[in-house]
Amino acid sequence: MLERRKLPRSRVYYGGMVAFNARSSTLACVVRNFSQFGAKVEFENAALMPDEVDFEIERKGISCSARLIWRGHLAAGLVFSGASEAGGVIPLNWARKLRASERANRQLQSRLDQLRSEY
Repeated sequence: MLERRKLPRSRVYYGGMVAFNARSSTLACVVRNFSQFGAKVEFENAALMPDEVDFEIERKGISCSARLIWRGHLAAGLVFSGASEAGGVIPLNWARKLRASERANRQLQSRLDQLRSEY
């Protein structure tokens, strides 16, 4: 089989998580191989996963957006969105802070819209 990856992936056994629906839905997964560009993950039912997800490996302290490139019944291949030679993976604490800021921003915007509609 022709190898099309930019970098070979390391075989690993990490616990991971994918989130979707604005992070309101999550699925636990097992990460079977990993590089800075992508990963192979295993689920109980990979068919439930949408094409675009947020991907986390807490043990490694990383979080990034990912896109499905293949899907089987129990496994899926992810490529990290925006991955470049510099790396598209960001530290997990940065991702959590960013998402908390985005959530606070949405709440403030909602409150502003509510106040504007009152006048």
